[in-house]
Amino acid sequence: MSLSRRQIAAVAASVPLALAATGTAYATGRRRRTLHIAGDSTAAQKYADAAPETGWGMALPFFLRKDLVVSNHAVNGRSSKSFVDEGRLDAVFSVIRPGDFLLVQFGHNDAKKEDPARYTEPWTTYQDHLRMYVEGARARGARPVLATSVERRRFDAAGKALPTHGEYPAAMRALAAEEQVALLDTQALSLARWQELGPEQTKTYFNWTPTEQDNTHFNPPGAIEVARLVARELLRTRVLGPRDLRRLDERIPESWITWPEAAA
Repeated sequence: MSLSRRQIAAVAASVPLALAATGTAYATGRRRRTLHIAGDSTAAQKYADAAPETGWGMALPFFLRKDLVVSNHAVNGRSSKSFVDEGRLDAVFSVIRPGDFLLVQFGHNDAKKEDPARYTEPWTTYQDHLRMYVEGARARGARPVLATSVERRRFDAAGKALPTHGEYPAAMRALAAEEQVALLDTQALSLARWQELGPEQTKTYFNWTPTEQDNTHFNPPGAIEVARLVARELLRTRVLGPRDLRRLDERIPESWITWPEAAA
């Protein structure tokens, strides 16, 4: 699946010059642009049987203008490797179009050494797989965007928020710099946000219920907060412009989150 730089350049040459020059502008009269999400359970669409668990990808549309569509391909339990091996990246590439965006967030499950179907090593196979997303998006005239994994809720005895993703965020940052890809540093921003909130208040953002104490997945307030961080990063990195975004500083009602019934 890896493409040479020459192949990428050849395809890119066929992309309209206006698109190449702006990075975000694309013949608005022709069709709506789509922001595709490839990721794991922290971003994924959740269904009625999982409520109140909520992926941040479910809340991201609240911060984007209606002419920018979110297509959430994220799936529970996937790593950068298993998403490719299961054909899910090919499925994204079959529908992605010039002017679209591919936002990639993996790392939670890449670290699972006990599972060879998902495990990647940060500085080798993890980066190799991320390049597949980057090169494939560019070859189709779409813009790749990398997002470091949102942090889990973990504090030490003194109340300090702890990082949990090892070297994966650093490996993604290095790859983004090497490939000149926009980077949303969701890991650093979420860690700082959890520190600001503290051990007790962060419970109101994660999927803590009378029967479950989940420090990885979000409830509606948490998903909305992370989606807001993502939207602000899309603006900061100039992936999107001010006209693409809305409600960055507004309260989003929890009632806007809904969980459809799972398809049979």
